[in-house]
Order: sequence, then structure tokens, then C-alpha cells
Amino acid sequence: MSIPLKRQGPSAPNLYDLFVTAAPLDLDSSAVASLADKAYVAIRDRLIMLDISPGDPIDDDELAKDLGVGRTPVREALKRLEGDRLVVSYPRRGTFATGMDISDLAHISDIRAQLEPLAARRAAERAVRTSLGELEELAARIQHLDVAQTDRTELMRWDLAVHRAIYRASGNPHLEDVLIRYDNLATRIFCLFLDRLPTVDEHVGEHVELLRAIAAGDADRADDLAREHVLGFEHAIRAVI
Repeated sequence: MSIPLKRQGPSAPNLYDLFVTAAPLDLDSSAVASLADKAYVAIRDRLIMLDISPGDPIDDDELAKDLGVGRTPVREALKRLEGDRLVVSYPRRGTFATGMDISDLAHISDIRAQLEPLAARRAAERAVRTSLGELEELAARIQHLDVAQTDRTELMRWDLAVHRAIYRASGNPHLEDVLIRYDNLATRIFCLFLDRLPTVDEHVGEHVELLRAIAAGDADRADDLAREHVLGFEHAIRAVI
């Protein structure tokens, strides 16, 4: 079931500012600890949000200059991003942003339809009180997000923030790592079709009920809602292809 986002006045606090740091997609549980980590997060952000378009060449010198780091951290970051399937390197040709094939949608959704419900279930069963409180507050803030003042790219960042919070609350770091990787790939596809999708706000709004089911400890409901959310994402994309 979709829950439309409600409008609010301009004075209401912005959860994006509260839950997301200066590195918008650094939503993992550990802080950025090195220059290579900083480069990884920043380049990953650009790749996921399509600031670096699929198939574009990666200029490591330019990135290093832009990020204010040396070439070595950038090269280390690119090696990690290749493992994430976000970039690809060719001998004597260089490194490129990975292209996107719509056939990837089915493969990614197949994995997420199994693992996203598991993460939601585990979060409902195992999350500590602090995490549950964070999820409940996240639900409340998203419900009152000012849709009129929030562009679609920003809404996608909220989407990422919700998923990261659920993965952390599952208490399984291995599951969290796998899901972050595939959520990144799914978000990249979503951003490719963002301007053609009529219900991005409803997609983000669906998180409200999911987060509250987890916070209430309703594992079965959380499992069902997470699966519906993933499958709804795939259907929405296919409807505009």
C-alpha cells in the first residue's frame, strides 16, 4: 500500500540534515576513516546519482583534484568501486562508469526481493531500542516531508537513507554489505528513469508503513511490506521502459 507524503510548513525540521552527513551517501555504520574512504564515498555518490553517467570515462587525475586528495586514494577507491560493479577497467583503455542494461533490473530485483524482506524481518526481531526509535522518527519525518520543496533527486537520497537504516538495524553486517551493494545498483537504475516516473513521492512514502512495522516489532508485516516495495520498484520501472 502506498502512503502519499504529506506537506508541511517551511519551519519544520529537515530529516535529511539530521540523518545524512556532508557526504550524502555515507550512510554506513562506520565513519569515513581515510582519504581512500573519503574518495570512495564521494565517487560512489556521483556514480549512483548519475552525476557520472553510465559509460563515461573516469579521469582519476581530475577526480583527485576535485576531491582534494591524491591520486593513490582515488585509485584505491576505484578498485573498490569495480568490485561494487559501479566502474569497469580495461587494459590500456582506462576506467569507465559501468554501463546499464535493463536486463540487470530483473537480476537485481530477484536478489533484493529475497534479502530486503529478510533485513526488515531481522530489524523488527532484533533491533535495539535506540535503532527502533531512530526508525520511528525517520518514519514521522518522511511522512511530513515537504514534497513541493523536495526535488526527485533529493527524494532518492531519502530512499537510500531509509534502506541504510533498516540494514543497520538488522544487526547482520554481512547482510548489510550485500544489500548496500544491490541497493546502490537499483538506485542507479531508478535515477536513470527518474524524470519519467510519476510516483516517486509515493515510492518514498511507502517507507513510512514499513519503518513503523519494524519499530513495532511486527516482523511478518515488515517482511511483506519490504517485498511489496521491491517488486513495486521493478514494476514502476518496467511501466515506463
